[in-house]
Amino acid sequence: MTTPLPRHLRRLPGQNAIVTGASGAFGSATVAVLRHIGVNVVGLDRKPSPGVIACDITDDRQVEAGVAEAVDRLDGDLDLLVHYAGIGPSVDIGHMPDSHAHQALEVNLLGTWRVTAAAMPHLVRSRGRVIVTASLLAGLQLPLAGAYTVSKRAVSAYADCLRAEYGTHVGVTTIYPGFVDTPIHESSRATGASLDGLVPAETERDTVMAVVRAAGAKHPPRDIASTALGTAALHLTRHFPGTTEQIVALQLGLLLTDGAFADAEIARGLHARYGTPHAQTTRS
Repeated sequence: MTTPLPRHLRRLPGQNAIVTGASGAFGSATVAVLRHIGVNVVGLDRKPSPGVIACDITDDRQVEAGVAEAVDRLDGDLDLLVHYAGIGPSVDIGHMPDSHAHQALEVNLLGTWRVTAAAMPHLVRSRGRVIVTASLLAGLQLPLAGAYTVSKRAVSAYADCLRAEYGTHVGVTTIYPGFVDTPIHESSRATGASLDGLVPAETERDTVMAVVRAAGAKHPPRDIASTALGTAALHLTRHFPGTTEQIVALQLGLLLTDGAFADAEIARGLHARYGTPHAQTTRS
Protein backbone atom coordinates (compact mmCIF):
# COMPACT_ATOMS: atom_id res chain seq x y z
CA MET A 1 0.00 0.00 0.00
CA THR A 2 1.43 3.36 -1.04
CA THR A 3 1.60 6.02 1.67
CA PRO A 4 -0.27 9.13 0.51
CA LEU A 5 1.75 12.28 0.13
CA PRO A 6 1.30 15.09 2.65
CA ARG A 7 -1.26 17.64 1.50
CA HIS A 8 1.37 20.31 0.81
CA LEU A 9 3.14 18.07 -1.71
CA ARG A 10 0.18 16.68 -3.64
CA ARG A 11 0.40 19.20 -6.47
CA LEU A 12 3.91 18.03 -7.39
CA PRO A 13 3.60 14.49 -8.86
CA GLY A 14 3.67 14.61 -12.65
CA GLN A 15 5.25 18.08 -12.80
CA ASN A 16 8.39 18.77 -14.84
CA ALA A 17 11.39 20.46 -13.22
CA ILE A 18 14.91 21.69 -13.94
CA VAL A 19 17.42 21.92 -11.09
CA THR A 20 20.71 23.78 -11.48
CA GLY A 21 23.77 22.69 -9.55
CA ALA A 22 22.21 19.25 -9.76
CA SER A 23 25.45 17.36 -9.10
CA GLY A 24 26.13 19.31 -5.91
CA ALA A 25 25.01 18.60 -2.37
CA PHE A 26 21.73 20.53 -2.38
CA GLY A 27 20.96 19.84 -6.02
CA SER A 28 21.47 16.08 -6.00
CA ALA A 29 19.46 15.68 -2.80
CA THR A 30 16.61 17.80 -4.14
CA VAL A 31 16.56 15.89 -7.43
CA ALA A 32 16.31 12.64 -5.45
CA VAL A 33 13.44 13.91 -3.29
CA LEU A 34 11.50 15.35 -6.23
CA ARG A 35 11.87 12.16 -8.24
CA HIS A 36 10.77 10.11 -5.23
CA ILE A 37 7.49 11.99 -5.05
CA GLY A 38 6.84 11.71 -8.79
CA VAL A 39 8.34 14.85 -10.32
CA ASN A 40 10.13 14.52 -13.67
CA VAL A 41 13.50 16.20 -13.17
CA VAL A 42 16.42 17.09 -15.42
CA GLY A 43 19.52 18.63 -13.88
CA LEU A 44 22.05 21.15 -15.16
CA ASP A 45 25.60 21.16 -13.83
CA ARG A 46 29.19 21.55 -14.99
CA LYS A 47 29.61 17.92 -13.91
CA PRO A 48 27.26 15.78 -16.03
CA SER A 49 25.83 12.49 -14.82
CA PRO A 50 22.78 10.36 -15.63
CA GLY A 51 19.86 12.77 -15.75
CA VAL A 52 22.16 15.81 -15.48
CA ILE A 53 23.13 17.80 -18.58
CA ALA A 54 26.60 19.36 -18.78
CA CYS A 55 26.13 23.13 -18.63
CA ASP A 56 28.33 26.03 -17.56
CA ILE A 57 25.80 28.65 -16.46
CA THR A 58 28.32 31.46 -17.11
CA ASP A 59 28.11 30.70 -20.83
CA ASP A 60 25.08 32.07 -22.71
CA ARG A 61 25.17 29.48 -25.47
CA GLN A 62 25.57 26.55 -23.11
CA VAL A 63 22.64 27.80 -21.05
CA GLU A 64 20.38 28.20 -24.07
CA ALA A 65 21.33 24.76 -25.37
CA GLY A 66 21.17 23.12 -21.94
CA VAL A 67 17.73 24.47 -21.07
CA ALA A 68 16.42 23.58 -24.54
CA GLU A 69 17.70 20.00 -24.17
CA ALA A 70 16.27 19.74 -20.65
CA VAL A 71 12.83 20.90 -21.77
CA ASP A 72 12.98 18.52 -24.72
CA ARG A 73 13.68 15.65 -22.32
CA LEU A 74 10.65 16.81 -20.32
CA ASP A 75 8.46 16.50 -23.45
CA GLY A 76 8.34 20.24 -24.00
CA ASP A 77 6.82 21.27 -20.66
CA LEU A 78 8.38 22.97 -17.64
CA ASP A 79 6.61 23.70 -14.36
CA LEU A 80 9.42 24.30 -11.90
CA LEU A 81 12.93 25.77 -11.98
CA VAL A 82 15.13 25.42 -8.89
CA HIS A 83 18.42 27.32 -8.65
CA TYR A 84 21.27 25.96 -6.55
CA ALA A 85 24.41 26.56 -8.63
CA GLY A 86 26.71 28.88 -6.72
CA ILE A 87 30.21 29.56 -5.39
CA GLY A 88 31.51 31.21 -2.22
CA PRO A 89 35.02 32.68 -2.53
CA SER A 90 36.78 34.72 0.14
CA VAL A 91 37.80 38.28 -0.76
CA ASP A 92 38.92 41.51 0.89
CA ILE A 93 36.03 43.82 0.02
CA GLY A 94 38.34 46.86 0.25
CA HIS A 95 40.54 45.62 -2.60
CA MET A 96 39.88 45.82 -6.31
CA PRO A 97 37.44 43.10 -7.44
CA ASP A 98 39.51 40.15 -8.58
CA SER A 99 38.66 37.05 -10.60
CA HIS A 100 36.97 35.50 -7.57
CA ALA A 101 34.61 38.47 -7.20
CA HIS A 102 33.81 38.45 -10.91
CA GLN A 103 33.16 34.71 -10.82
CA ALA A 104 30.83 35.02 -7.83
CA LEU A 105 28.71 37.52 -9.74
CA GLU A 106 28.86 35.49 -12.96
CA VAL A 107 27.74 32.27 -11.31
CA ASN A 108 25.50 33.35 -8.44
CA LEU A 109 23.73 36.30 -10.02
CA LEU A 110 24.09 36.20 -13.79
CA GLY A 111 23.97 32.41 -13.93
CA THR A 112 20.61 32.49 -12.17
CA TRP A 113 19.48 35.24 -14.54
CA ARG A 114 20.62 33.38 -17.68
CA VAL A 115 18.95 30.08 -16.84
CA THR A 116 15.73 31.78 -15.76
CA ALA A 117 15.62 33.82 -18.96
CA ALA A 118 16.12 30.72 -21.10
CA ALA A 119 13.36 28.91 -19.21
CA MET A 120 10.93 31.82 -18.91
CA PRO A 121 8.83 31.24 -22.06
CA HIS A 122 8.08 27.70 -20.86
CA LEU A 123 7.35 28.83 -17.29
CA VAL A 124 5.01 31.58 -18.45
CA ARG A 125 3.13 29.12 -20.62
CA SER A 126 2.69 26.64 -17.75
CA ARG A 127 2.24 29.34 -15.07
CA GLY A 128 5.11 27.65 -13.29
CA ARG A 129 7.46 28.56 -10.49
CA VAL A 130 11.04 29.69 -9.96
CA ILE A 131 12.82 28.98 -6.67
CA VAL A 132 15.97 31.05 -6.19
CA THR A 133 18.53 30.21 -3.53
CA ALA A 134 19.95 33.29 -1.84
CA SER A 135 21.54 33.10 1.62
CA LEU A 136 21.14 34.56 5.09
CA LEU A 137 24.48 36.20 4.32
CA ALA A 138 22.60 38.40 1.85
CA GLY A 139 21.75 40.52 4.88
CA LEU A 140 24.39 39.38 7.35
CA GLN A 141 27.72 40.99 6.52
CA LEU A 142 30.41 38.59 7.68
CA PRO A 143 34.13 39.23 7.21
CA LEU A 144 35.84 38.18 3.98
CA ALA A 145 32.54 36.93 2.49
CA GLY A 146 31.79 40.18 0.66
CA ALA A 147 31.71 38.79 -2.88
CA TYR A 148 29.27 36.08 -1.82
CA THR A 149 27.15 38.52 0.21
CA VAL A 150 26.94 41.05 -2.62
CA SER A 151 26.06 38.37 -5.17
CA LYS A 152 23.39 36.81 -2.95
CA ARG A 153 21.81 40.16 -2.09
CA ALA A 154 21.73 40.84 -5.82
CA VAL A 155 20.09 37.44 -6.35
CA SER A 156 17.33 38.34 -3.91
CA ALA A 157 16.85 41.68 -5.70
CA TYR A 158 16.69 39.83 -9.01
CA ALA A 159 13.97 37.56 -7.62
CA ASP A 160 12.01 40.59 -6.42
CA CYS A 161 12.24 42.24 -9.85
CA LEU A 162 11.26 38.98 -11.53
CA ARG A 163 8.19 38.77 -9.30
CA ALA A 164 7.25 42.38 -10.10
CA GLU A 165 7.42 41.85 -13.87
CA TYR A 166 6.31 38.21 -14.23
CA GLY A 167 4.43 37.51 -11.01
CA THR A 168 1.07 37.48 -12.78
CA HIS A 169 2.12 34.26 -14.51
CA VAL A 170 5.12 32.82 -12.66
CA GLY A 171 5.51 32.21 -8.93
CA VAL A 172 8.84 33.34 -7.46
CA THR A 173 10.24 32.17 -4.12
CA THR A 174 13.56 33.10 -2.55
CA ILE A 175 15.13 30.65 -0.10
CA TYR A 176 17.58 31.89 2.54
CA PRO A 177 19.71 29.03 3.90
CA GLY A 178 22.19 29.57 6.71
CA PHE A 179 25.62 27.95 6.97
CA VAL A 180 25.53 24.39 5.64
CA ASP A 181 28.70 22.33 5.43
CA THR A 182 28.89 21.65 1.68
CA PRO A 183 31.75 21.82 -0.86
CA ILE A 184 30.92 25.50 -1.56
CA HIS A 185 33.06 26.32 1.50
CA GLU A 186 36.17 24.54 0.24
CA SER A 187 37.59 27.68 -1.38
CA SER A 188 37.27 29.77 1.81
CA ARG A 189 38.77 26.96 3.88
CA ALA A 190 41.72 26.84 1.50
CA THR A 191 42.49 30.50 2.30
CA GLY A 192 42.09 30.02 6.06
CA ALA A 193 38.99 32.25 6.06
CA SER A 194 36.34 29.63 6.69
CA LEU A 195 33.08 30.58 8.42
CA ASP A 196 33.00 27.24 10.26
CA GLY A 197 31.80 27.86 13.79
CA LEU A 198 31.22 31.58 13.21
CA VAL A 199 27.52 31.23 12.39
CA PRO A 200 24.92 28.65 13.51
CA ALA A 201 25.01 25.55 11.34
CA GLU A 202 22.05 24.12 9.45
CA THR A 203 21.70 20.79 7.71
CA GLU A 204 21.44 19.99 4.04
CA ARG A 205 18.02 18.50 4.71
CA ASP A 206 16.75 21.82 6.13
CA THR A 207 17.33 23.60 2.83
CA VAL A 208 16.17 20.75 0.60
CA MET A 209 12.88 20.34 2.43
CA ALA A 210 12.30 24.11 2.51
CA VAL A 211 12.64 24.12 -1.28
CA VAL A 212 10.36 21.11 -1.73
CA ARG A 213 7.72 22.61 0.57
CA ALA A 214 7.87 25.88 -1.36
CA ALA A 215 7.48 24.03 -4.64
CA GLY A 216 4.45 22.15 -3.31
CA ALA A 217 2.69 25.06 -1.59
CA LYS A 218 -0.70 26.06 -2.97
CA HIS A 219 0.52 29.66 -3.26
CA PRO A 220 4.25 30.28 -3.74
CA PRO A 221 5.79 31.81 -0.60
CA ARG A 222 7.81 34.97 -1.16
CA ASP A 223 10.84 34.70 1.15
CA ILE A 224 11.55 31.77 3.44
CA ALA A 225 14.45 30.61 5.58
CA SER A 226 15.32 26.97 6.09
CA THR A 227 14.91 26.82 9.89
CA ALA A 228 13.16 28.61 12.75
CA LEU A 229 16.47 30.19 13.78
CA GLY A 230 17.06 31.20 10.19
CA THR A 231 13.62 32.83 10.09
CA ALA A 232 14.50 34.87 13.18
CA ALA A 233 17.85 35.86 11.63
CA LEU A 234 16.14 36.87 8.38
CA HIS A 235 13.71 39.06 10.32
CA LEU A 236 16.55 40.65 12.30
CA THR A 237 18.66 41.45 9.26
CA ARG A 238 15.68 42.82 7.33
CA HIS A 239 14.17 45.02 10.03
CA PHE A 240 17.10 45.84 12.32
CA PRO A 241 20.15 46.14 10.06
CA GLY A 242 21.98 48.52 12.39
CA THR A 243 21.56 46.17 15.33
CA THR A 244 22.73 43.28 13.17
CA GLU A 245 25.89 45.16 12.19
CA GLN A 246 26.64 45.98 15.83
CA ILE A 247 26.23 42.34 16.85
CA VAL A 248 28.50 41.19 14.02
CA ALA A 249 31.16 43.81 14.83
CA LEU A 250 31.17 42.82 18.51
CA GLN A 251 31.37 39.11 17.72
CA LEU A 252 34.05 39.69 15.11
CA GLY A 253 36.25 41.57 17.57
CA LEU A 254 35.96 38.75 20.08
CA LEU A 255 36.67 36.10 17.46
CA LEU A 256 39.73 37.91 16.12
CA THR A 257 41.06 38.28 19.65
CA ASP A 258 40.60 34.52 20.08
CA GLY A 259 42.61 33.88 16.93
CA ALA A 260 40.00 33.60 14.17
CA PHE A 261 41.59 33.82 10.69
CA ALA A 262 45.00 33.98 12.37
CA ASP A 263 46.70 32.06 9.56
CA ALA A 264 44.81 33.65 6.68
CA GLU A 265 46.90 36.04 4.61
CA ILE A 266 43.68 37.59 3.32
CA ALA A 267 42.82 38.60 6.92
CA ARG A 268 46.08 40.41 7.67
CA GLY A 269 44.48 43.84 7.14
CA LEU A 270 41.41 42.87 9.14
CA HIS A 271 43.57 41.99 12.14
CA ALA A 272 45.52 45.23 11.73
CA ARG A 273 42.34 47.32 11.76
CA TYR A 274 41.04 45.55 14.86
CA GLY A 275 44.42 45.66 16.58
CA THR A 276 44.54 41.90 17.02
CA PRO A 277 47.55 39.64 16.37
CA HIS A 278 47.93 37.89 13.02
CA ALA A 279 50.11 34.79 12.88
CA GLN A 280 52.09 35.81 9.78
CA THR A 281 52.68 39.31 11.17
CA THR A 282 53.86 37.83 14.49
CA ARG A 283 56.25 35.43 12.71
CA SER A 284 57.68 38.21 10.56
